[in-house]
Amino acid sequence: MNFIGNLIWLIFGGLAAALGYIVGGFVLCLTIVGIPFGLQCFKLAGLVLWPFGRRIVPGNNSLGCLSVLFNIIWLLCGGLYTALVHLLFAALLFITIIGIPFARQHLKLMELSLMPFGKQVI
Repeated sequence: MNFIGNLIWLIFGGLAAALGYIVGGFVLCLTIVGIPFGLQCFKLAGLVLWPFGRRIVPGNNSLGCLSVLFNIIWLLCGGLYTALVHLLFAALLFITIIGIPFARQHLKLMELSLMPFGKQVI
């Protein structure tokens, strides 16, 4: 079922969203300061591409307390907007019975897009 869900997700918007995160990651990686944020975009792109069957867990945080600072910067520079977009899509998909599994994936994406530093996707 995970494969079928991922395939439907990929066809109906997952690929476009993943490409958006990848392009954003490359743009952020053009500067030295943006590299940590670009890497988080690539993490989000991987989850957006195949969300079914994957979980978000607290990860091995090698940044220490810098992850809190990076999460605040991320939140102020687009993380809140991205999380609200995922929340909007989740609300729209929860209206239909067929859309409930996809809405749950958007809520998972919302969690990671709100504060990605210090989290790992498995």
